[in-house]
Formats: sequence, C-alpha cells, structure tokens
Amino acid sequence: MKIALLGYGKMGKVIEGIAIERGHEIVLKKRSQDTFEGLANADVAIDFSVPSSAVENITACLEHNIPVVSGTTGWLEKYNEMVALCKAKNGSFIYGSNFSLGVNIFFELNDYLAKMMANLKEYNVSMEEIHHTQKLDAPSGTAISLAKGIIENSAYTSWTLEKDAQENQIPIDAKRIENVPGTHSIFYDSKVDQIEIKHTAYSREGFALGSVIAAEWLVGKKGVFTMKDVLGLK
Repeated sequence: MKIALLGYGKMGKVIEGIAIERGHEIVLKKRSQDTFEGLANADVAIDFSVPSSAVENITACLEHNIPVVSGTTGWLEKYNEMVALCKAKNGSFIYGSNFSLGVNIFFELNDYLAKMMANLKEYNVSMEEIHHTQKLDAPSGTAISLAKGIIENSAYTSWTLEKDAQENQIPIDAKRIENVPGTHSIFYDSKVDQIEIKHTAYSREGFALGSVIAAEWLVGKKGVFTMKDVLGLK
C-alpha cells in the first residue's frame, strides 16, 4: 500500500516507521509549507497535521479520490463540510479523535458506565486530560469525544473548561505537562466514594498503529466511517 503522510512532525515520523514495518511505502511526506505533489500516487492518505491545515489536506484527498484518515483535532467546526464533500465525491473518509485501539475500547467503557450512572443522582461526573505542552488544542479531541459519550447517555447537556460548572455541565480539567503522550480520566464522585476509569498512553505508537490499521481497512471502501467501523464495535 502506498501512503501519503499529511503532516510530518513527531506523529508523522512514528506513523512512517510503523507503516514501513507493516510492508507499506511512503510516497509523500507533506509538511505545512509543502505542496501536494505526489498525492495522486497514493492509495491512501493519513493526516496528522495541525488544525489550520486539516481541512485543506482532507479536501485535497477527497478532490483527488484518495481515501483519507484524519487524526488531527481542533478543526471539527468544519467536520460536516468534509462529510458532505466526501459524499458528493463518493469518497472515503475516517476521522478519529484518537486512533489508539485501547482508547477506542475506553470509549465503549465510558458509554457503558455513563448509562449505568445516569439515574444515580448522588454522583457528579468530571474529567481530567493531560497532554504534552506541544498540543495546540484544549480540551483534547479525545476528551471531547468522551464528554459526548457521557452526554448521549445521561442528563448532562454540555462540557466546560470553567471550574464553576453548571448543574448539567461536565467540567474538564485540561493540563499540559512535558512529555505526556495522553492521559484521560473520568470521575464519578459522591459524598461517600469515587468511581474512576482511566486510560494512560505510554507513547505515540498506539495512536500511529491504529491510524495505519484504519488506513489499511479503508482502502477499497466508500463512505464516512469511524474507528467503531474499523474495530467492528458497532
């Protein structure tokens, strides 16, 4: 499989190594200042760039009929536009706030726990996410996905970064600390106890492996998908 890497920072380089280990070829390594020359030679593209470049990268792929997997966060106000473009072009697109296989299992646990806790008014939910200082968006896309999972399965209606959350808001504490790949915790607190679920990433390799697996799965398919489709969790 020939892969175009859209975004060639730390994540792009880890993805490159894993892709080559799995027998794939890298035909484009695009940094933000580079052109899309070579994109047409790719079987699939993987976008791990920055929020300001993601829409341009995804658009270029869909316009050239290149299946695209995007793990860039912080641009989702344009997500529905990309979905519409994918459908108009009969293209192939996967967006994931986190491609780690473990995190996607964690998403399912989060949904299940939220359903279990929905009628237990004695408990209040809160979240904490910790990432490296180079991460540009806060809260993380993963934290937003986790919050959405709780909202869809409970009486909570929104999330907030403010410490003084309203009754139906989920407070998220977003921390930035050197050399932390990503830690996400969900807390349910009552007067007598606390329930916690937590995912800790040890390195970027989990995110990179998941994105390559998603790219392998996407080739030959048409439509808009998620990691639930890739992992058979639907």
